[in-house]
Amino acid sequence: MRELLPLLPKPSRYAGIEDGACRKDPARTRLRLALAFPDTYEVGMSYLGQKILYGIVNAHEGWWAERVMAPDREAAAVLKAHSAPLCTLESDTPLARLHCVAFSITHELCYTNVLYMLDLAGIPLRSARRSQDLTVCPLVIAGGGALLSAEPLTPFMDLMILGDGEESLPDVLRLLERALDQGWSRDQLLREARLIPGVYVPSLFSAGEGGAPVPLLPDYTRPARRIVADLNTAVYPTRQVVPVGAVHNRLSLEIARGCTRGCRFCHAGMVYRPVRERSLATIASLLDDCLRETGFDEISFLSLSTGDFSALKTLCHDVLDRCAREQISLSLPSLRVGSIDDEIIERMADLRRTGCTLAPEAGSQRLRNVINKGVSEEDLLLHAQKLLEHGWRQVKLYFMIGLPTETDEDLAAIAELCRKVRDAAGRGGPRLQVTAALSPFVPKPFTPFQWEAQISREEISRRVRLVRELFKGQKCLKLRWHEPDMSHLEGILSRADRRMADVVEKAYRKGAIFCSWMEGFDLAPWLEALEECGISAQACTGARQPGASLPWSHLEAGVSESFLLRERERALAGTSTGDCRYGACRQCGACDTGAAPSLLPHAAGTASADIPLHRNRLIFTQRDQKAHEPHRDEEGRLICRAQSSQPPRIAAQLTRKAAQYRIWHSKTGGSSCLSQLELQAVLERALRRAALPLAFSQGFHPLPLLSFGRALPVGVESNAEWFALTLHSVLAPRDVAARLAPLLPPGMSVLRVDLVDKSRRTEQAEAERFSLRLPTHGENAAAARCFADFAALSAFPLARETKKGPRNTDIRPLLLRWEADPGRPDAPVTFVADWRNQYLSPLLFCLAVLAPLGSEEHLRPRLRLLKTAQIFADSRTYP
Repeated sequence: MRELLPLLPKPSRYAGIEDGACRKDPARTRLRLALAFPDTYEVGMSYLGQKILYGIVNAHEGWWAERVMAPDREAAAVLKAHSAPLCTLESDTPLARLHCVAFSITHELCYTNVLYMLDLAGIPLRSARRSQDLTVCPLVIAGGGALLSAEPLTPFMDLMILGDGEESLPDVLRLLERALDQGWSRDQLLREARLIPGVYVPSLFSAGEGGAPVPLLPDYTRPARRIVADLNTAVYPTRQVVPVGAVHNRLSLEIARGCTRGCRFCHAGMVYRPVRERSLATIASLLDDCLRETGFDEISFLSLSTGDFSALKTLCHDVLDRCAREQISLSLPSLRVGSIDDEIIERMADLRRTGCTLAPEAGSQRLRNVINKGVSEEDLLLHAQKLLEHGWRQVKLYFMIGLPTETDEDLAAIAELCRKVRDAAGRGGPRLQVTAALSPFVPKPFTPFQWEAQISREEISRRVRLVRELFKGQKCLKLRWHEPDMSHLEGILSRADRRMADVVEKAYRKGAIFCSWMEGFDLAPWLEALEECGISAQACTGARQPGASLPWSHLEAGVSESFLLRERERALAGTSTGDCRYGACRQCGACDTGAAPSLLPHAAGTASADIPLHRNRLIFTQRDQKAHEPHRDEEGRLICRAQSSQPPRIAAQLTRKAAQYRIWHSKTGGSSCLSQLELQAVLERALRRAALPLAFSQGFHPLPLLSFGRALPVGVESNAEWFALTLHSVLAPRDVAARLAPLLPPGMSVLRVDLVDKSRRTEQAEAERFSLRLPTHGENAAAARCFADFAALSAFPLARETKKGPRNTDIRPLLLRWEADPGRPDAPVTFVADWRNQYLSPLLFCLAVLAPLGSEEHLRPRLRLLKTAQIFADSRTYP
């Protein structure tokens, strides 16, 4: 793929140049693995699970894990046009030449993207069609949070890993290494793999009546989810691949795993039990190491419900002090209403203020009791008042529609609740800008609502329209909603059996990929595939009979069906169930208790009567925080911090401008794929990792004081780039270079560092020198003729699209001079571009001059353009 980078959109996605990427000698590795994410680079590089597994596998001397993401449609078209297979990012190796391809499955709508990636790699889609010779075709496996109900994917997988993969994946790889050494067949490997806890081999089950799988071997009837019992013993990647771009481009630090709040619609809240918190000492150590190794300027504490972390206040006190010193922001996603107290909110308000999202899920208290949300209207309004008090003016509220027992009165309560949140400050106080988001309920396996029906597309649309009408004309209220067709498809797939595999493959063949993206989403291929396979969409989304066998009944998630049925009965009665972390045990099956052992597998010799292996592991027996009443004036009105009264606090030393440097560097090879915005992000993280004393701007969004020369077009290389850097302490230029140089991506090298007058405006070059080369002697000679012809012209109008519409520009004055060695037919063309009166991308300039040699598509992958020098007004030439 790498030779096609000039033709690929956003080529930095495929260059594999990120800091932290593992690069090994293939000759010294015994086992090579691709960690595959079935979505775009930006989404895949936000996924923490892949980062954890990447670090674990690559810590093994003889193993090499590389990454691969799903190329977008345009990039796939380029690969197909050039008969190029899908390759890994680190070494550009075709997936079919590896020993194993491991997919992360996070939701049902990515199923067709798995087939899309296998197809682009030239790997047979179905396990039954793959060679028995493991050296001919890689082992194809999957893991991730959606695998406990992924029966439609089973014919395409050799095996699946259920639950936490930190221990299961290495066990599978050790077995694969043994199989390769001893020449086992694929089937022999899969039979042996069934003995590994947490491994599900779909081919060892047949499709029974009604779609429920039937075991083929008497000793393998109920594969079970495997968990890491103690997160403090789990490996965590401190040196991570730092992406050039990601949806969540920040340091994600998992502080806990699991949730026992018991929301009855939540798959993750049921199957990730029990709760396991990392100790404060472990988190502190990981945080130090991760920030040092990555250079991120934002921290995100991750768990299913971060606000329920028992020691959140204690943790935040220490971390927020560091954030203030180093100009780092902190975000706390997955917050429950009322889950953080005054001191945390106040400290976070003093830093960069991140957005706030709350999830009441339902508008009425009756329906919140049905789903066991555990949130009251009073809790929500108090949280809103605390946000107002500390300067927030916007909040997002998430709601579900179509929940079991929902009525139109419950829908009307959504609008009423949003109005109350908007006006939480009371008469005369500031209003909150409330954005409400509606998401249709999808019944999920292993939840108390797994037997319920999903409402139809038409009914979803009706309920959305009802809420929209109630929002019309309301100031400071906005409404957004999830696409009904997409939720309908999710409902079709979420509880499907193996018969749906044929539908998935047919839908893929009809072009259904990236189904979780609204851009290009189309339900029609799925409906056509369902009809061709004789499957009713209504039957897929309809109710299930309690007690009947389900497509996932042969898998052990750790929560018993009897517990789920009890919770269903309590839901229909409108009865809430408390959190077992701080209350009575509900005998769900996940923990070892005096009544019965956990339903989850135990590692040999780890459980005892006194200290059960599987249990809730908390730092404190009760949460170390609570919400307080807001502050009010003598007349009882809420005292609110003004929205823009003051910017975030920044340490005084960080604003000091002690010295400015101009850092000259190269930008060649894969680094030439970085856009200007990507380059800035890469440099900011490298500068932080280099522990340079960065100076920051002031205001509401403090940033490191950096400035750049002209943006280099993507794909153009350079040995003459620079950026200006301001520090709050003076360092010798050689020290700046020594700290920064080892941390730049491949293709970027520090050429020189100049200490410059910080009071002078940053000077730009008036002209630049370039070298242009094509692959063959004949093409280079032809390029020289093109430049000679161009130079002989008096004018050369170029038509191009600009932001202001079509525009004709005379680009002949841009060529100041050029030369080519007539005695060397392979010599490049060297030219100087004059930017004094106008600037044009040097790449576009060259393509215009070389137009007689062919189209842009033909020339672009063959043309190497290298900037060799910058020329300033006083004729100084650098570097």
